[in-house]
Amino acid sequence: MPQVKTKGENPMLKKRISVSQKRQITIPIEFYNSVCIDKEVECYVHNNTIVIRPVREGGGEFAEQILADLIAQGLSGQELLHKFKETRHQIRPAVERLLDEARLAAQGKTPSNSYEDVFGPEAD
Repeated sequence: MPQVKTKGENPMLKKRISVSQKRQITIPIEFYNSVCIDKEVECYVHNNTIVIRPVREGGGEFAEQILADLIAQGLSGQELLHKFKETRHQIRPAVERLLDEARLAAQGKTPSNSYEDVFGPEAD
């Protein structure tokens, strides 16, 4: 696999790959392993360049809360680890559902709550 040295940077892997008739590509194993791709990648266009990068599971911001809750439930060891992973994987779909609901409410397609509905009347 050719490496291209760029000024002031680490060597960059570079390889020409073919695109199938169905517009599919195969990611070379060296690329796949070097960026630790798991199950998904995200793809976007930036400055007329297609960028493909691994999806990093979110939920890190909730990890402490999840662990505290599971420990409070009395879980430990492998059971704690299993339940933590299971719960962490539920965060992204839940956030996506909330965003979908917010978009529909913003478009006036579903009822929405006012500030007072959610937090109660403001105290003077």
